[in-house]
Amino acid sequence: MITPFHIGDRKQITHLVTPADAATFITGNVHPVYATFAVAREAEWACRQFVLEMREADEEGIGTFVTVEHRSPALIGQEVLFTATIESITGNHVICAYEARVGERLIASGRQGQKILKKERIGQLFDSIR
Repeated sequence: MITPFHIGDRKQITHLVTPADAATFITGNVHPVYATFAVAREAEWACRQFVLEMREADEEGIGTFVTVEHRSPALIGQEVLFTATIESITGNHVICAYEARVGERLIASGRQGQKILKKERIGQLFDSIR
């Protein structure tokens, strides 16, 4: 594992909200806005940007948790800016805080964790539960 980052370092991604991101379940569409579960997906992707630069060729990141405090809706067609900030690096565990905003308006915030493991170890973990 490579550790070029420090506490407080930031990465940003943007996401354009589409109908596929809406709060839709087996019973149908609940609201035509950015769903909490879709926010979680992009939050993990934003935080993973660090892992992509930290993992070595024989390593991969695996998510350990994600929290979402959904504070305001984002409408379909709006662009959401995710800012991930490294909160801690302990051994092979990377934890980020993140915020998601449309302009100045806070959409969501939370934390996300990933461990960087050898690909072989991840394969063993998956094999053990098959």
